[in-house]
Amino acid sequence: MKSVSVYVDLIFLTNVLFDAAMLMVTAGIRRTPIRYWRIFTASIIGALYTILMFFPAFSLLFTVFFKIGFSFILVYIAFGFISLQHYLRNIGMFYLIHVATAGSVFAIHYLFLSSGEVMRGILLSPSGATAFAIESGLWMAFPVFAGSLFFFRSVFKSSLRTEAITSYTAEVRVEIDDVISCCKGLIDTGNQLYDPLTRTPVMVMECEQWKDQLPEMWIRRIRGNEVDLIISDMDEGEFRWNDRLRLIPYRGINRGTQFMLALKPDKVVITIHQTTYETKKVLIALDGGKLSANGSYQALVHPTLVQT
Repeated sequence: MKSVSVYVDLIFLTNVLFDAAMLMVTAGIRRTPIRYWRIFTASIIGALYTILMFFPAFSLLFTVFFKIGFSFILVYIAFGFISLQHYLRNIGMFYLIHVATAGSVFAIHYLFLSSGEVMRGILLSPSGATAFAIESGLWMAFPVFAGSLFFFRSVFKSSLRTEAITSYTAEVRVEIDDVISCCKGLIDTGNQLYDPLTRTPVMVMECEQWKDQLPEMWIRRIRGNEVDLIISDMDEGEFRWNDRLRLIPYRGINRGTQFMLALKPDKVVITIHQTTYETKKVLIALDGGKLSANGSYQALVHPTLVQT
């Protein structure tokens, strides 16, 4: 009979690392404060639980009921108990990460199997049922596990950021004479830009939204941060909204004072969460770039514009 060597110390260390990694990612996604002594204690206990499966006397501990109960204990040790809702959400996220990473390890390993290896892994039980045995070395399990955790964390946090942005996104409608421009706007709580003379709040908007109304040369100069040249080279009567133009000074990052070209609209209507805000005291500053890399919004709404 072929003998099988089991390195208990290696299994123990591997499970400590895997459990600690999953618990820390769970804490990161759930934005739960990480207490390393709790994470380390839970990982040690989880690894010890795994070692018990090699002792037949403890086979009862590896039934479904005990496995689920033990995972509840691990989450309690790692994060404590603040409230039932918070506790259950921690458990749900831990299971989600567990399933995602374990499934990734299996899927990647299966991807590299040849047809012969797949056939050799098929087992037939005495009852006639079939099963599939998979043997995966640590050389593959470690990098796939780490990569899966990183990918899952990145995707989940990206979805949280998208959800947060969506909750602060509004419908923006700007009216100037007979021209109406509509776009998505992000309520920018960090926007404290005002006209220094009139203390009028300034909303930033992509100049692309006004490309049919602005001279092409102006758009190029706005994109090139040469707004001051627009005013100095402008001929009287060249632009029908000359009386609506303003220059708004601002301080860029690691730069001195710069200027943004702004328009004085007749009215701005902002709709967020089925609530409508209408104002006439606002300026529309034109930005030459893309305010959102994925195009989810085209304007930065001053927070005072959506205050009652």
